[in-house]
Amino acid sequence: MSLDRPLKIVLLSYHNHNGGAAIACGRLRDALEKAGHHVKLLVQEKSGEDASISLASSPWKKWLAFLRFVAERLYFARFERDKSIRFLFNPGIFGQDISQHPAVQEADIIHVHWVNFGFLSIHTIEKLLLLNKPVFWTLHDMWTFTGGCHHSGTCLGYEQACGNCKFLAKPEPQDLSNQLWVQKFKQFHYPNLHIITCSDWLGNRAKSSSILQGANIKTIANAIDIEIFQPGDATQAKISLGLHPDKQYLLFVAMRVSAPEKGFSYLKTALQQWAEEHPDLAQQTELLIVGEISDPDIMQSLALHIHTLGKVQDVATMILAYQASDMFITPSLEENLPNTIMEAMACGTPCLGFQVGGIPEMIDHQSNGYVAQKLQAADLCQGISYILPRSQALGLEARKKVASHYEASIIAQKHLLFYQTCL
Repeated sequence: MSLDRPLKIVLLSYHNHNGGAAIACGRLRDALEKAGHHVKLLVQEKSGEDASISLASSPWKKWLAFLRFVAERLYFARFERDKSIRFLFNPGIFGQDISQHPAVQEADIIHVHWVNFGFLSIHTIEKLLLLNKPVFWTLHDMWTFTGGCHHSGTCLGYEQACGNCKFLAKPEPQDLSNQLWVQKFKQFHYPNLHIITCSDWLGNRAKSSSILQGANIKTIANAIDIEIFQPGDATQAKISLGLHPDKQYLLFVAMRVSAPEKGFSYLKTALQQWAEEHPDLAQQTELLIVGEISDPDIMQSLALHIHTLGKVQDVATMILAYQASDMFITPSLEENLPNTIMEAMACGTPCLGFQVGGIPEMIDHQSNGYVAQKLQAADLCQGISYILPRSQALGLEARKKVASHYEASIIAQKHLLFYQTCL
């Protein structure tokens, strides 16, 4: 059917700003509003001033939200393999029931995004499904169809019934992951649940899962405003950031630089090899880092001089970082559809990344960037050598790719067409 009136859409997200999923959700809200629809964003945690609605709007509600978060962590603590995987697995046992919230009650469309950390539970997600309204769920990782992990790596347990989970201290057939799988299998099987994945990679995994077997699954990428993220004068950007105007910069971004899944060790090895092969160029090249460096040891013996910007919350500063850089490098070992790659490409900065997740769907190898073989630092080095002398030309193609595939109004229309099939 055709839309003869503006839709009332409620988006649900754990946070309004922090994290890639929250950023993607906020950009979708903006795009849908520009398309003429009434959109409300409900969040558990809110920072800054925007139109999102915090569900922890009083000291008492904030305390309850904190207790749910703590309860989730304490519940899982007795099962976890060790502290290193603590936030890689969420049980989804504790969450609030928002099915009677006025914004949910009046909505034509309920659109769920990332809702862990005590925001929504498996049970309260079912409460939304029981309203018998169209519920769309954009997956930013695998949690919806696994026994609790956000990324399963090489494990294919989600295709059957989970169990024997590598994240647990005592993996066995009927372990916690299997128990949570059973709950999700029962409580997510509703005909009004429609799944959106940001990448074909995640979409294919969702389709092969037992929990979402038979569900309506469609891939729609995240949106970006290319009027905000756009190319600029590299020299002026460098000066604005306090960088040397005559040097080349390779950009690396991670909330926590030392997080194993961000692959900084592979980048370090690649830079060492590249510097040995191109000693003169290495003298004129620096690594620009955005993010928290909690372990200074990983920076020791780095082949290039580094310049750190620390945590960057300001969009304008982040855009300058992209504009100042000759390439953006993301050696991540697990990714869906990174906003950072999209942002860099929109700013005319070619990208280099491993062949993991949705990255090969974004970077067209040797056309607008370079896709290296996973875990191959030597190929990452080859990517640096390939991109640097072609940075400007590859950057132009990168910008074209974003404008044709991820521009906000295009993505808004794809969502509206999917909504329309369920009204």
